[in-house]
Amino acid sequence: MNARIALLSLCLASAAASAQVDLKKLPGTSGMTGLPGLPSLDSSVSDNVAGTLQYCVKNNYLSADAASGVKDKLMAKVPGQDEDYKKGEQGMLTGSDGKTLDIKSVSSKLRRKACDQVLSSAKSLI
Repeated sequence: MNARIALLSLCLASAAASAQVDLKKLPGTSGMTGLPGLPSLDSSVSDNVAGTLQYCVKNNYLSADAASGVKDKLMAKVPGQDEDYKKGEQGMLTGSDGKTLDIKSVSSKLRRKACDQVLSSAKSLI
């Protein structure tokens, strides 16, 4: 019986350790780790990133001072406010890898972190 309890304890400890490691290795782009389901971003999704920055500013997750200049520079590279931009404006971040993250679906703290990381990545796209 003690062996079973010890084995069960070991399994639970192992599962807990795995969960902690998984939380630290969630997918994302360089500089964008630590958030669940964060898609990869590159210049092919500049319009969506610009829209997402607009969403973040509108909902006070980023200051306009910090994000508007970056958003404007990204918009100068794309043909206009297309469907991908509009999705970003609604909080739907779509990556070049086809993954999406509905920013509205995560906690407020993670929304702010996601917006910060989108801004950081956006700066490398301009």
